[in-house]
Amino acid sequence: VHYLQAIFSTTILTALECKLVPGFLKQLDAGNGQVFGVTSSNTVFTLYGGAWTMIRGSLKHVSVGPAGVWGVDSSNFIYRLQNGEWVVVGGLLKQVDAGGSVFAAGVNMYDDIFCGVGWKTLPGKLKYYSCGPYSCWGVNSADQIFIMKDVTSSACGGSLNWEHIPGALSMIEVSTDGKVYGVNSNGDVFTRDGVSPRAPAGTGWRHIPIGRAIKHVSYDLGHLWAIAKDDQILECTE
Repeated sequence: VHYLQAIFSTTILTALECKLVPGFLKQLDAGNGQVFGVTSSNTVFTLYGGAWTMIRGSLKHVSVGPAGVWGVDSSNFIYRLQNGEWVVVGGLLKQVDAGGSVFAAGVNMYDDIFCGVGWKTLPGKLKYYSCGPYSCWGVNSADQIFIMKDVTSSACGGSLNWEHIPGALSMIEVSTDGKVYGVNSNGDVFTRDGVSPRAPAGTGWRHIPIGRAIKHVSYDLGHLWAIAKDDQILECTE
């Protein structure tokens, strides 16, 4: 317990104001100024003009970022949104991320990790994987946290050497500007302090008090989006 307390600082540097957003989602992703989400029945929505607008299709996970809008369905088929239509992309993934500069990445049902055109295979096993402008982060089935450094538009696999980061998270997301947020199995939200191109691994975890159990987070342009364990949606701003 003392070890985890040392890893996860509970220092509150900046208070967040959170408000409930109408609707219910099981997962959402924010990036490039857009927000997409999916419901428990796999209906897809995007935030448009301050309201949720339904998009045709059925997905269990969706992601938006520099690489476009991607999603996977209940059969792990992969889709990319092109001209308002979901186009099937070869391969099978249970989770996909569009945060890379020009590439998508994700993991399959066996926790194998893939990225880029043709789905380059990366070493190791992860249950959730998310990329930003200069690094990618992931968590494995034991909630251990890893970072892949030296990620570029031409080398989605980066250094191909995983660096273990102390702590435990059940999901993790990297924003378009490189900020890192995650949730642990208790529903607590954390952000990684000190993250920069020169120090992509950052300096330590900081707890973000939201006041309720959270299962999923995503950050973009000063807005932290959180999905509570009952699928309620929260939008938090500094």
